[in-house]
Amino acid sequence: MLHRLILATVLSAASLSAFAQNYPARPIQLIIPFAAGGPTDVVARRLAEAMGQNLGVTVVAENKTGAGGTIAADTVARAAPDGYTALIHHTGMSTAPALYKKLRFNPLTDFEYVGQVVDVPMTLVGRKDLPPNNYKELYAYLQANRGKVNLANAGMGAVSQLCGVLFLSRINMMDVTTIPYSGTGPAMTDLQGGQVDLLCDQTTQTTQLIQSGRVKAYGATTKQRLAVLPDLPTLAEQGLDNFEMVVWHGIYLPKGTPKPVVDRLNAALLAGLADPKFKDAMAKLGAIIATPEKASTEGLRTHLKAEVEKWGPVMKAAGVNPE
Repeated sequence: MLHRLILATVLSAASLSAFAQNYPARPIQLIIPFAAGGPTDVVARRLAEAMGQNLGVTVVAENKTGAGGTIAADTVARAAPDGYTALIHHTGMSTAPALYKKLRFNPLTDFEYVGQVVDVPMTLVGRKDLPPNNYKELYAYLQANRGKVNLANAGMGAVSQLCGVLFLSRINMMDVTTIPYSGTGPAMTDLQGGQVDLLCDQTTQTTQLIQSGRVKAYGATTKQRLAVLPDLPTLAEQGLDNFEMVVWHGIYLPKGTPKPVVDRLNAALLAGLADPKFKDAMAKLGAIIATPEKASTEGLRTHLKAEVEKWGPVMKAAGVNPE
């Protein structure tokens, strides 16, 4: 019996080694939880191209939207653990347990972790003809027009929703009407068209619109000013205390994916993050590329756990009830 067990273990190890040596042998699917053209989609498609060059196969970016990114995450959690189906997700991976009562996956136990990708600051923007010209004027305007101003977001679980909830709770104006959309694209389209008043979203989506004057910027959600928008004051320096929002992204694989495969994808991630074209594209959009420590398997695992523990109490304090 012991002989058979040892033989089975040796054969299994040999099979795994052969699989890892031949990996990848076909295109890899990178699932994106949000709509095409949105902030996460922009990062994912640039990264897929850079990683594909290192891997020697095509990394196919595919959008699978719905339920704040949980449909995509559940799909990957249930996929074959062979390294050919991966997930790129943002901060919403850590807030899902606080937003959904019947979550079909556990972010902390149902995945293998490849590494973090980029941190993306956010900006609070408004339609270009909104009367206030800075945050202090905006605050006074909101006070004088309680119940008459609306704030768009990209739907439940989207970081624009999270940012909006935090912003309104910090200024104690939860009576501002929130308008959920099916993605960042349509929300931003209506903001530019003047159909909605405000939106809090990632610089990957807002930078060029701010620079071209198509939306009015009220502040960055970071502690320090953004290199890509040096003339835009932070909300903090304009008087909004205890408010910071930076969106982080990570890559995940189904639980049970062999470690050599996880390591190979991690190596491709690190190569992709160092790719000059990718670095240039992210710099233009205001995204901050993860350090090698953050882009490690353990870096993502540790960060995700800390974020899950952080967001639960925050969402509860903001009065957000799980669906």
